[in-house]
Amino acid sequence: MAISAPATRPANPRFSSGPCAKIPTFSLDLLADAPLGRSHRAAIGKEKLKAAIEGTREILGIPADYKIGIVPASDTGAVEMAMWSLLGARGVEMLAWESFGAGWVTDVVKQLKLDATVKTADYGQIVDFSTVDFTNDVVFTWNGTTSGVRLPNGDAIPANREGLTICDATSAAFAMDLPWDKLDATTFSWQKVLGGEAAHGILVLSPRAVERLESYTPAWPMPKIFRLTKGGKLIEGIFVGETINTPSMLAVEDYLVALDWARSVGGLQGLIARATANAQTIWDFCDEKPWIANLAEDPATRSNTSVCLKFTDSRIADGASFAKAVAKRLEKEGVAFDIGAYRDAPAGLRIWCGGTVEQADIAAMLPWLEYAFTAELDAQA
Repeated sequence: MAISAPATRPANPRFSSGPCAKIPTFSLDLLADAPLGRSHRAAIGKEKLKAAIEGTREILGIPADYKIGIVPASDTGAVEMAMWSLLGARGVEMLAWESFGAGWVTDVVKQLKLDATVKTADYGQIVDFSTVDFTNDVVFTWNGTTSGVRLPNGDAIPANREGLTICDATSAAFAMDLPWDKLDATTFSWQKVLGGEAAHGILVLSPRAVERLESYTPAWPMPKIFRLTKGGKLIEGIFVGETINTPSMLAVEDYLVALDWARSVGGLQGLIARATANAQTIWDFCDEKPWIANLAEDPATRSNTSVCLKFTDSRIADGASFAKAVAKRLEKEGVAFDIGAYRDAPAGLRIWCGGTVEQADIAAMLPWLEYAFTAELDAQA
C-alpha cells in the first residue's frame, strides 16, 4: 500500500560511515588559520601537530605515559604499522567479526606468514572473548564498522595479560569508552567520529607496547613508512608531531577545529551521549516496525556509531537488490546519502550515528526510510 512522502527532510542527509558528516558548525572559514604553504617542520607546523596530539589525549582521557602519534594512510596505515612492528615476538590470536577485522587476519597470516590462531564470528555476532588466550598478542576491532557490532566493554581483557592487545578502534574512538589500561596499541582515524578529512591515522601506544618495540626486532624487512624505532629506541619525534611523512596542514587544522567543537558539546561524554541518542532513535524505530531489524543480535553489542540494519519482510524477493533500491531511492530524494551496507556485509543498510550527526536529522530520515521501503515493495509486486 502506497504512503505519502514525508513532509520533513533532514537538514543534513550525510549518513555515510566514512568519511563521516562534518561537525554541525563546520565552515571553510574555520580553517583560515591553517599554515598552508608552510613546512610541517617549521615551528608553527610542529605547534599545530602537537596541539592535535595533546587535544586527542585530553578529550579521550589517554594516560600521560601513553604515546600518541600521527601516522600516514588513515586507520589502515596505523593498524598495519602496529602489526608489522609488534607482532612475531610471541603467539598471536586474530579476532574478526566483520570485513576489516578479516582483512587484518589476511595480512597477518598471508603477508607476515605468522601461525596465528584465528577466531571469527558471523556478521551480527562477536567473538567470545572468554575463549581468548591473552598470553598471546591479540588483534581485534573494537567496533565492527561494517557489522554494527561492538565490544561492550573491556572486562574480558585481563589487566595482567602477558601479550599485547592491538585494537582497531576507528569507529569507536570519540563515541565509546575505551579502557586504555586494557589496550596496548590502539588505532583510529580523524574521518570517523569527528568527521575529519581522510588520510591521517592515529596510533596510541602503551608503555608495554613501547617496551616491545625497543626489545624486539621483527624477522621481516620493515618499510620506512612503518619504522617506529631507530637503533633499538623509539623514534620519539613521531609522538610529538614530527610525522614520518608530510601531513596535510589543512586536514590538521580541520581536526583541531573538530576537537574544539568536541569540547563545546561536553568532551568525550558529550560525544558518547550524542551518538547513543542517535542510535537509540533508530533502535526504537526498529522495535516498532516488523520489517526491519538491527543486524547485531545481542543488544549489549549494538554499535552506537555504525548502525547496521537488515530487512526482515518475507515478501522481499531479493534482499540485496531490494536494499540497494531503497538506498538509491533515499539518495535520489536527497534525504540519505551513502547508507548501503558495506560490499562484504549482508544485504541491508548502514546508518552512521556518530556525534557529528544531529538527532533531528536521524528522526527526519526514518519516515523516509519507511516511505522508500513501501515504495520498493509496491514496485516489486
